Amino acid sequence: MSDQPKAVAAAPRRVSEPLYTPEQRQRRDATVWTLVQGILAPLQFVVFLVSLGLVLRYMATGVGYDAATWSIVIKTAILLTIMVTGAIWEKVVFGQYLFAPSFFWEDVFSFAVIALHLLYIFGLWFELFSPDQLMLIALAAYAAYVINAGQFLWKLRQARLQAEVPV
Repeated sequence: MSDQPKAVAAAPRRVSEPLYTPEQRQRRDATVWTLVQGILAPLQFVVFLVSLGLVLRYMATGVGYDAATWSIVIKTAILLTIMVTGAIWEKVVFGQYLFAPSFFWEDVFSFAVIALHLLYIFGLWFELFSPDQLMLIALAAYAAYVINAGQFLWKLRQARLQAEVPV
């Protein structure tokens, strides 16, 4: 018996490997789901910025709890929408719904982002936390979202740089 660990099917890709094979790039460019992601991602970011402002306003002044709450609920709905459509995009481009090697760590961290947003929703729905605690959970969710968005922006940059290199 070998002491070597077994390979994981969806292991993260190596840095030297391109994000997309030529076939994957063609599927990425041909699918409507790329456009959907391209619309939802900036929409989610705008909603995030507005919501962050409302949450910080509430935390600083105690005013605007309802507006902040609704903004977090809307942000969470858009997040869940972009996650479902993103999984469909991944299936079309890479042949699997989640954890394609090119986006393995982004998908892993996305689950932390979703978990924090859903903790807020469940805490709100079941009145598990005080308003201030809920807003702190939202801020933690938003911090995780910023990190995850940065991961995806980095991948977008990598894809653009790789597209410039002749194949």
